[in-house]
Amino acid sequence: MGTPDFAIEPLRQLLDNGYNVVGVITMPDKAIGRHHDTLQPSPVKKFYLEQHLDERGIALLQPEKLKDDQFLEQLRALQADLQIVVAFRMLPEVVWAMPPKGTFNLHTALLPQYRGAAPMNWAIINGDKETGVTTFFLDHDIDTGRIIMQSRTPIHETDNVEDIHDRLMVMGAELVLKTVRAIEDGTAESIPQDQFMTEEPLRHAPKIFKETCQIDWKQSAEKVYNFVRGLSPYPAAWSTLVTADGKRQDVKVFKCQRADGSTSQRTDGSTGQRADESSSAPIQNGAQPVGTVLADGKSLKVRVEDGYIMIDELQVAGKKRMAVADFLRGAHLSEGARFEC
Repeated sequence: MGTPDFAIEPLRQLLDNGYNVVGVITMPDKAIGRHHDTLQPSPVKKFYLEQHLDERGIALLQPEKLKDDQFLEQLRALQADLQIVVAFRMLPEVVWAMPPKGTFNLHTALLPQYRGAAPMNWAIINGDKETGVTTFFLDHDIDTGRIIMQSRTPIHETDNVEDIHDRLMVMGAELVLKTVRAIEDGTAESIPQDQFMTEEPLRHAPKIFKETCQIDWKQSAEKVYNFVRGLSPYPAAWSTLVTADGKRQDVKVFKCQRADGSTSQRTDGSTGQRADESSSAPIQNGAQPVGTVLADGKSLKVRVEDGYIMIDELQVAGKKRMAVADFLRGAHLSEGARFEC
């Protein structure tokens, strides 16, 4: 059971390793286009069609409602021993309790930390140095079931959420395969999550909305930097740019540097200049209000609590993503421009 690209690799691994996949369950096709007259299949369905899995006798189910009697009848008819969930939907008990060996989920965090819909984003936003993947058996509450296995990986200082997504996609597929093998041969052990609890408070990973992605410039450069890379490239951090004459436009920020007096690191992984080498003015606390924009035609700095953030790549509403130098050639920002706080 899965929907996005992330769910494809575990399915591929199971097929390539000879497991008898009897069904693929994914979201219904989504209506897109101006008139909603075009149906777009999920990435998992596209993979199913491209691989001609129907010719291998593998069923494809796309239920609107998971408690629908017809869907439940079709699911029972598959007589699956085990169900595997990767980035799908919250399942009702009548579904997850159906197979004799249970239903397990792949979660992109080290449970019990980051229960919720957006664990990869929040781990980076919070400045964590490590993340990973967890397989666990589903039960009545979201992301609270007994843990089967975990794999860990560092979060590098320059990683954005795309980097972590791609790394965990491969790790997750390997962990799914390892978990299935252990369940198959009877060696799988599952441990209650309370045995993984430490003195560290639990952090949650709620769903991200547009308002969640608005940059708060009244923070340290470190926090703003982590916030931008934790949302890059999607859904992307954003802020409202207000020019000296009062014009307003929303701007998405994809890449930035910290310019706090130490060697800055770009979100694309390269090392930037020291702030005193790249800044057109020295950093002085209180020199400009937070959110103030300083632009010299090639670079764009934004005042934050303890220094500056240098924006490298952005996107203005209605235009393509671009390097900041290209933006500045057309924007002609004058003194007094600021990002709204």
